[in-house]
Amino acid sequence: MKTTSIERLVRPTAAELDALTALWEVSVRATHDFLSPEDIGFYRRIVREEALPGVTLYVIRTDRNEFAAFAGTTGEMLEMLFVAPGLRGKGVGRQLTEHLIARCGVRRVDVNEQNPQAAGFYARLGFRVVSRDPFDPSGRPYPILHLALADE
Repeated sequence: MKTTSIERLVRPTAAELDALTALWEVSVRATHDFLSPEDIGFYRRIVREEALPGVTLYVIRTDRNEFAAFAGTTGEMLEMLFVAPGLRGKGVGRQLTEHLIARCGVRRVDVNEQNPQAAGFYARLGFRVVSRDPFDPSGRPYPILHLALADE
């Protein structure tokens, strides 16, 4: 499956937000095995109603116009990056993140400590741990690693 170039979603439709939320969920189920089904339901609502509308969204689509990956930023912070499970390891997430670093000024990202694949991904792109919180922003016991580009 081929992917398209990176696109900024300026005014995502409700259907696009629903599709991004669905991509978020399948990606989380594939990578966040530390979350319970109840946790996923809790975060799903936050993602759809608060997180996605609160960021600048960038997407890569498949040749069938489906979302292959998406990222959300605020200023220099990469707030979220999710890749369709079937496209993980194929360079889509790297392409999107490198674009955001080079063209959008991304310099920081937070990652769940219990998601070592994501932490390793960001380390390979030059991010280093600068601090740690024992709880996520919702107060749940999922430690968060705060990363910054090594040149910062």
